[in-house]
Amino acid sequence: MDVFAWVVQAMLAIVFLAHGLLYLFPSPAVQEIRKQLPFSVGFMRFIYAAEVLAAPGLILPTLTGILPWLTPMAAVGLVPIMGGAVVFHLSRREITSAIFAAVLLALAAFVALVRWSAFPN
Repeated sequence: MDVFAWVVQAMLAIVFLAHGLLYLFPSPAVQEIRKQLPFSVGFMRFIYAAEVLAAPGLILPTLTGILPWLTPMAAVGLVPIMGGAVVFHLSRREITSAIFAAVLLALAAFVALVRWSAFPN
């Protein structure tokens, strides 16, 4: 189970780092996509920055053993972001994107549960 959790953590870190950086530092094509979003620029920058910061938070604390409780907290922080993404994509009838966001939500919840259960009560 531990190996699977590490694989999921690494995959989530790569996905969220790439997505966050793509939209924080957009190309002209991505800027056009960003203009279609109904949210403020500040709100979206907050979301993208949270994704970028969650990426190392999913890996480094558990890997180094320094503040390892930050790993499940990073995963928990991604759950409402992905929940919002699911609702947003469903409202626009973007079913494929909604399913992808739901899978990422489930994987983030899995990491949070597995890593949090590693701590004694």
